Amino acid sequence: MSNHDELPRPIADPVIEGAPLASEPAARPGPAASAAAPAPGAAAYEPLLAEFAREYLRDRRSERRWRLFFRMFWLLALAFGAWLFLYPPHLHRPSNNTPHTALVEVRGEIAADTEASAELILSALKDAFEDPGSQAVVLRINSPGGSPVQAGIVYDEIQRLKALHGKKVFAVVEEMCASGAYYIAAAADEIYVDKASVVGSIGVLMDGFGFTGLMGKLGVERRLLTAGENKGMLDPYSPVSPKQQAFAQAMLNQIHQQFIAVVREGRGKRLKETPEMFSGLFWNGEQAVKMGLADEFGNLDYVAREVVKAEDVIDYTPRENVAERLAKRFGAALGEGAVKAARGGLSMR
Repeated sequence: MSNHDELPRPIADPVIEGAPLASEPAARPGPAASAAAPAPGAAAYEPLLAEFAREYLRDRRSERRWRLFFRMFWLLALAFGAWLFLYPPHLHRPSNNTPHTALVEVRGEIAADTEASAELILSALKDAFEDPGSQAVVLRINSPGGSPVQAGIVYDEIQRLKALHGKKVFAVVEEMCASGAYYIAAAADEIYVDKASVVGSIGVLMDGFGFTGLMGKLGVERRLLTAGENKGMLDPYSPVSPKQQAFAQAMLNQIHQQFIAVVREGRGKRLKETPEMFSGLFWNGEQAVKMGLADEFGNLDYVAREVVKAEDVIDYTPRENVAERLAKRFGAALGEGAVKAARGGLSMR
């Protein structure tokens, strides 16, 4: 065998520097190695996360601010509502001695629990007369009348305030000035009406119902116990007593004469009396002027501008508070009216 006939050598695997041998298992990286080597690209998310955190905090702060705002808003609204509930606002403002015409409204039924009660009207009249800027007081009337007691209180107070402050009072009639409303108007120095206004009804009435016939048909027995012979006078469930009826009529006649005396005193020689003037009839404004129940035609603006010579009008009329309006809306006034109708009542209307 020659030198060239050597046995072939086994070919060894190539060794790459730094790589493990094929016979050796690859070493797994430890925890320390994993922590030391962050995941590729994590640093790129850090600005985005920071911006998200800032936006989240900003939204939370804005939400808290709005929540606080709405809480304060509802608290103030509740406080304002309570103030309106407890204290009826007056719509007039201080005049700061500026010359003006003072306005007081007499609107609706004249009774103790209405906007035209003596209490509210007197409060407005005192403010109007005491204001140094008011040149005169105008009563703007739109009322069918009401309680003779309430009307009489207002009439007497107007006379007292006129003498005390030396200011004139003018009545301006809109649609109606009847019965107790005319009782009040008679205290004015002059009365202005529209041609179609309803004026007059100088009289007194006492109304009610009688149920004795109906009760007899239904077999209902009335059991009324009184201490005093006339304590159950005009009871709607008992028969009418002629004696009691005569007594009530005498009382009405006396109040009627008081009403007539007030009209004669207030209107004086301007009044052109007729047999029907004090019968309870009413007339339009044109007839009222001819009869002396009114003086001239005119409205509030005319009287303020041409008669008082103070065009600026300030309203001194107190208004109902929220509680009173709600009570009327939900039927309190209706229920009271039904009771009055059943029991009867004295009124000028």
